[in-house]
This record gives sequence, C-alpha cells and structure tokens, in this order.
Amino acid sequence: MQQFDLIIVGGGLAGASLASALRDSRLRIALVESQPPTRPEGWDARIYAISPANARFLSEIGAWEHLDPNRMAPIQAMDVSGDQGGHLQFSAYETGVAELGWIMESSLMACELWEGIKRQGNLTRFCPAIPSGLEFRHDAAVLTLTDGQALSGRLLVAADGRDSWIRQQAGLEAITTPYNEKGLVANFATEKPHHNKAWQWFLEDGVLAYLPLPGQRMSIVWSTPDAHADELCALPPEALAERVAEAGQHVLGKLETITPAAAFPLRLIRVPRTVAPRLALVGDAGHGIHPLSGHGINLGFQDAKVLAEQLAAAQPWQDIGDERFLQRYQRARKEETVLMQTTTDSLRRLFRATQPGFAPLRNLGLSLTDKLGPLKSILVRYALGTL
Repeated sequence: MQQFDLIIVGGGLAGASLASALRDSRLRIALVESQPPTRPEGWDARIYAISPANARFLSEIGAWEHLDPNRMAPIQAMDVSGDQGGHLQFSAYETGVAELGWIMESSLMACELWEGIKRQGNLTRFCPAIPSGLEFRHDAAVLTLTDGQALSGRLLVAADGRDSWIRQQAGLEAITTPYNEKGLVANFATEKPHHNKAWQWFLEDGVLAYLPLPGQRMSIVWSTPDAHADELCALPPEALAERVAEAGQHVLGKLETITPAAAFPLRLIRVPRTVAPRLALVGDAGHGIHPLSGHGINLGFQDAKVLAEQLAAAQPWQDIGDERFLQRYQRARKEETVLMQTTTDSLRRLFRATQPGFAPLRNLGLSLTDKLGPLKSILVRYALGTL
C-alpha cells in the first residue's frame, strides 16, 4: 500500500488547482484522475468567467502567467436586461478597475494546471486511474483503484464533480433540485466588435449570456427549458446563429457558428456537510449552482485556495484528516456558497415567475439597482472578490 498525506480524487480545475497550491508544502500528495485534459481543435465551447480574485489565485499558484493571452478576453463592461425593459449596467472604468473579469476556455486552464503539476516534486499522478473501493479507518482513508493499487492518505479530497463517487461512498447527503433546464453553449464569429463587453438577457425562455472571446468572437450560455435547449441543439449552424442573434437583439450583428452547440442539464445541489473524518469536498462535489451568475468555477477555486492555505499552515502535530481540523474549512466556505446558491436560485425563480404583476416589479427592481450607487458598488465588489 502506498502512503500519502493527501489524496485528491479528480484532476479537473478544482482538484488540480488545490494540488498546485500545495506545491511548496511538505505534504506527500496523490492525484487520481481518469484522463488528462486535452485541447480541442479550434475553440472550446465550454468557457468560464474568471473573477479578479481567482485570477490572483491562479497567479499565486504559477498558472496565470503561462496562459495564452490570445485565448483570453477581459470583461470591461456588462449589460443586463430584464424581460420587460429593466436594465442594469456595470463598467470597469466606473468601478475603478482595469477589468471586471476574464473569459477563457475551460480546457486552456485545465491543460496549464496539468502541465504544472506534472513538474511538481511532492505529487504522484495516477492517471488514467479509476477508484473502485474506499475505506475510512480511524487514522487514514484507503482508496483502491481498479488496477488493484491501494493508496492510503491522512486526508482524502473529493474533487470528482457534481456526481461525486467519493461523496456517495462516504454517505454525505446531496440535496439535488433539477431545474428541468439545460445550459446550451456555443461559440460564434460576430459581425460587429464586442469591445470586451458582456450581455445578459432574462428572457421568457430562460437566461441568455453573450461573453466576449478574443477578436470578433463570442461565446453564449443559454439556460433554457429542456425542450427548447434540445430544439436549439438540433438546428443547423446557420439557423442556430440566426436564433441566437435574434434573441440577443442583434447587438453584435450577424453571427456565424464556429463550434457545435452542446447542452448540459442544470440542477441545484446543496451538500449540508462538506467535511467528514478523513474527507473534504471541493468544487462541484460540494455544491452546484445555476450558471446565470458565472460563479461556479470561482467557488471551486476559492474552495481550493482556502483548503490549501489551511493544509499548508498545519503544524506537524496536527492531524489534517481530523474532522475538527476540517470544520474550519467548512465554516470558511459555507457563507459564500450558500449566498451564491440562494441568490442565483432566487433570481431564476423571480424571472421565471408568471403571476400577474411580477414582471413589472422585477424589471423595476433591476432598473432601481442600476441607479442605487451603494448597492451597485457592493454587487461589483463582490463579483471582483474585493469584499
């Protein structure tokens, strides 16, 4: 049996960033992943909005400076529209910062983080590898792989996604609420320049976001009922581009589809306990939120940052797998996670409500927020990670 201090199951963005953040620690780390990340040809349709706070985190762990700037676009303004005339605008200039965030491909970050951990002296990669058995002992978690290898660690971290096998094996409850919606993603070439501006529309059939990519390109995330998402996915590229341009009020002119549309089911996932003896959850294994805020991966990166800081600061006599030690991590991350889940879920419900009188009120609220400087400032500062 191979002995480690820390076993991380899942080498995606949250798991790989946690491992990278511990590169200078004395911990012996095992990273278990079924397959390494790869870069698609052309542009990756799975993109993320990265907050300035998480750009700093990626810089601290040595990844940000190695990302190709030609594959990233800063967000310098954002325009949010309600379904009956409500309007809210954010500007980096007015906020006093260079950018509100960055848009980049998921695979760009994943591949760079993976390259970094390849060179990490205190880390052993098990890839391709799939867990087949898990046992929690009083002093260790023992993970068995399908090839027969057994790994023992004082702490096991589940970073294996929203359908976490580790979470299920450990018996940690996950309260899942299906939205009966899918998030449709695709990339487009645009007739007009976007000037590094993002748009978001609350529509009758969901929430549509235009996110800037380098050059005259942009990516969409359209959160919409299952049937509508399936209908859009089935459209020929030209017809899809026309529907997306029309839904976005032709703000970027004519569109040309440059990546096939893909859709993934949306659900709210609440995990009351994100730690247990010898176990901690990070990223989507510990929470799932609606994508309308763009904060999903930002929560995951902050999970990794906070847990890494606590593990790196642990004294030699401290047991990093003791639940009392791990409770600090759970408390530190609970407030932000619950706030984002509640806010995004409430916004979605508010703009999906069909009761008489709701539409004018929610649109009025959006427009009033735009005019209330202090409230607007708080929203921007939270998005920037400066609160």
